[in-house]
Amino acid sequence: MEQFSSYISIDPNIRFGKPCIKGTRIAIVDILQWLASGMSNTEILEDYPLLKQEHILAALAFAANRESFIKIVAA
Repeated sequence: MEQFSSYISIDPNIRFGKPCIKGTRIAIVDILQWLASGMSNTEILEDYPLLKQEHILAALAFAANRESFIKIVAA
């Protein structure tokens, strides 16, 4: 998903500047934690009707993109 940024905003006045799904206060980290805890996409979408499948994919793409910039420095 190349256009994940069209679904994500970073506003210092919303959730202390955490990346969120545009138009919501749902942070990317929330979606990632729900998925990591074993929730399915369907369960997330049922519990949070403001979200769409594209938002979950955007959260994953955002995390993958951010991960590609992390570098490990040997001690």
